[in-house]
Amino acid sequence: MTSAPASELALHLADADATDALGAALASARARLPADAPALHVHLHGDLGAGKSTLARALLRALGVQGAIRSPTYTLVERYPLSDGGEAWHLDLYRIGDAGELEFLGLDGGEATLWLIEWPERGRGWLPPADLRIDLAVDGDGRGVRLAAASVGGRAWLAALAAATGTEPLAADS
Repeated sequence: MTSAPASELALHLADADATDALGAALASARARLPADAPALHVHLHGDLGAGKSTLARALLRALGVQGAIRSPTYTLVERYPLSDGGEAWHLDLYRIGDAGELEFLGLDGGEATLWLIEWPERGRGWLPPADLRIDLAVDGDGRGVRLAAASVGGRAWLAALAAATGTEPLAADS
């Protein structure tokens, strides 16, 4: 592990199993964070079909969500109790026309310890800033993924992920 917290990682996900493995690694790394850490906000970016929902589903499953994990494409937000006692909110903002529509969703965030937000650019100005930005793109038969930390909590999460996966960060804070 580097001496400074990782601020960016790039990975290649060869298939769905690799996406599930990344979700599990993210969950494992999150478990290494202090129990009193503030809520973490993950912004998922990528074109349709890039794997945002697949990665979110894998992460939620690895965090102990039981039963069906529904896509929030039509409901805009799905809430899931986590095995550690927290709650994850999975948002998909693809269908909103204006960021102001988020006001009516009751996103005060009091219960949420993890936010997974697909299409966050559509909620600009109404959403909490990202702690961790995940960009996914089709790359041959697999997916390219770039994870970038944007806060102290995001850097700690990414550093724990880098340590767990043996991946070297692309950049580190000085």
